[in-house]
Amino acid sequence: MAIKDKISQLRRLMKEYGLDAYIITGSDPHLSEYLPDYWKTRQWISGFTGSFGNVVVTHDKAGLWTDTRYFIQAENQLKDTGIDLYKLRVPNQIDIPTWLSSELAKGQKVGVDGFCIGVSEINILKEAFLAKNIEICTDVDLISQIWSNRPELPKGLIIEQPLELSGISRLEKLNLIRESMKSKCADYHLVGSLDDISWILNIRGRDIRFNPVAISYLLVSNNEAILFIDQEKISEELRIELTNLNVKIANYTDIVIKLKEIKEVSTFLIDPNRINYNVYKAIAGTHNIEEAENPSVLKKSIKNSTEIEGMKRACIKDGVALTKFWCWLENNINNKHTEINISDKLAQFRGEQENFVEESFNSIVAYKENAALPHYSATENNCAVIKPQGLLLIDSGGQYKDGTTDITRTMPQGPLSEEEINDYTLVLKGLINLSMLKFPKGTRGCNIDIMARKPLWDAGMDYGHGTGHGVGSFLNVHEGPQSIRQDLKDQAILPGMITSNEPGLYKEGRHGIRHENLILCVNDNTTEFGEFLKFETITMFYFDTSAINIDLLEEKEIEWLNKYHKEVYNRLSPFLDEYHSEWLKNKTRDI
Repeated sequence: MAIKDKISQLRRLMKEYGLDAYIITGSDPHLSEYLPDYWKTRQWISGFTGSFGNVVVTHDKAGLWTDTRYFIQAENQLKDTGIDLYKLRVPNQIDIPTWLSSELAKGQKVGVDGFCIGVSEINILKEAFLAKNIEICTDVDLISQIWSNRPELPKGLIIEQPLELSGISRLEKLNLIRESMKSKCADYHLVGSLDDISWILNIRGRDIRFNPVAISYLLVSNNEAILFIDQEKISEELRIELTNLNVKIANYTDIVIKLKEIKEVSTFLIDPNRINYNVYKAIAGTHNIEEAENPSVLKKSIKNSTEIEGMKRACIKDGVALTKFWCWLENNINNKHTEINISDKLAQFRGEQENFVEESFNSIVAYKENAALPHYSATENNCAVIKPQGLLLIDSGGQYKDGTTDITRTMPQGPLSEEEINDYTLVLKGLINLSMLKFPKGTRGCNIDIMARKPLWDAGMDYGHGTGHGVGSFLNVHEGPQSIRQDLKDQAILPGMITSNEPGLYKEGRHGIRHENLILCVNDNTTEFGEFLKFETITMFYFDTSAINIDLLEEKEIEWLNKYHKEVYNRLSPFLDEYHSEWLKNKTRDI
C-alpha cells in the first residue's frame, strides 16, 4: 500500500472516531529505541526508517518530526508522500505540542495509542492543550485496523546472564531495588524499560534486533515480584529459579488487569520517562504515585568489576575482528566492494569471535559524501562502491555475552585532500583531549563536552550530536543516565561508568568524519581540592596515522596516541596470527 493510501485510510478512521489529529509515535509499549517489527508503526505509515521521530496526521496535513541526525535522510524518504518534515533541535523549532495547539480549534480531539507514548510526553501535551481544552484520547489504536499484514510479536527464548558474567545475583539486585523503594516509602515498583528488567533479573532475550532484551513488564513489591511475559519464552529451569526467589510469572497482556486488581491503596514508584501512559493510567487516581528515575538506571550504569573485565574482553575481541577486517579491505580495495558487502564482511569477522551473539546496532558504513549523514544507512539502491581514494567511515559494534562494543573509525582509502587531512586531525584532537581529561568528582557530562569540541570550535566548526552515551554490559548499546553532550543533565560521571567518546564533523556533499572509543571512568587521586577522576580507554583499535597533519597536534596529544597504539598492539597481537600481527605492528608504529 502506498504511503498516501495509508494516510487516506487513517483519515477515514479518524472521522469515524471523531478525531481531528492522530499521533503515531516512534515507540513501543516500553519506549524502546530499537523496536520489534510489530511496533514499527511510524516507519510503516511514513516510510521513514530513522531511529527517532514521530508522525502527526490531521485531516488536511501530515508531518514527521525528527532531529539533526536525520534531516537529509527524512527529506529523501518523505518525498512525494504528502508528509512534511519538521526539524527538531534547531533554532526556532516548532515541536508537536506547539504545532497541534496552533492547528486545532478549541475542544477538538487528538488520538494516540496510549501504550506507545510515555507519561511525560502525555503531560507535555496536556499542558500545551490546556488553553484550548483540546482532548487527548489514548484508547485508540488505529494503526492495527489498517495494517493488514502486521508482523507477529517476537517469541525468542530467554537466556540467563550467569553470575560469572553479571557479577551480582538477581537476589542482590532485587534487594537493591527494594532498598530504593523503602527510601521512597513505596509498596511497589513498576518497571517497563526492557534493559532495566533484563539487568535486575539477570536475563537476556532476542526479541529486538541488536538489543538482548525480552518484551516484558516487572512489578516488584517488598516480598515478591511478578514478571509479565509470554510464558512460552521461559524454560522450566528458569521458572524454578525465579519461583525460588518469589518471582512469579504472569502473561504479558495481563499487566493492566493485574494492576487494577490491587485494591488496597498503595504507593507505586514510577519513572514517568520509562513507563507508557496506559499502564500508568491503570493505577493513577487509585493509588499514590512517587515519580523518580528507575533505581536500576544508575545502578546498571556503574559497572561492577566482573562487568568491566567482560567489557574489556569484548573490546579486545572486537579489535581482533576489526584488524582482520581492515587488513582484508586494504588488500581488496580494487575489487569493487560496496558499503553493504563490506558491512557483511565485518559482521562475518565479528562472528568468528568467542561469545559473539549479534551486532549491537545496524552498522553505519559510509563512503565519502555519504558519511556526511551521521546516521547514514546504505541500501541496495543507493550504496557506494569503495574506491582507493577518500575517507570511509564505519560505526559498528558487537553484542558479546561478556560485553557490548561501539566503535567508529574513519579510514583513508587512498589520497586525501588537505581539507580531509586537517578535518580528520581536528576530530581526533577532540577525542584525545577528552580521553586525557582529569576532572573533580561530581562533574557532569555537559561540563566536559567542550573538550571534544574545542579544536573544531577554534576552526569555526561543530557537530550536531552528543559526544558520548552510556553503553550496557551485554545490553543496549545506548543507555543512561550519563551522557556527554551540551544539554544540561544533572548526572555526574562516576567511577564504573562506560561512555562513548565520539566527536565528529560532517560537510554535506564532501565528507564525514567520526572517531569513537569507549572510555571507563576511574579514580585518579585525591588532593587538597578533593577527589579527581579520569578516563581509561577500553576500546582497542588503531587510528590511521597516515591521515594526520602532525603539525596540528600538540606534543602531549602525540604522546597519548603513541602510548595508546602500543597498548593496542600489546593487547591484540597475542590473538593474531603472524601476518595480521605484523600488519597491525606497522599500523601502530610511533609518529
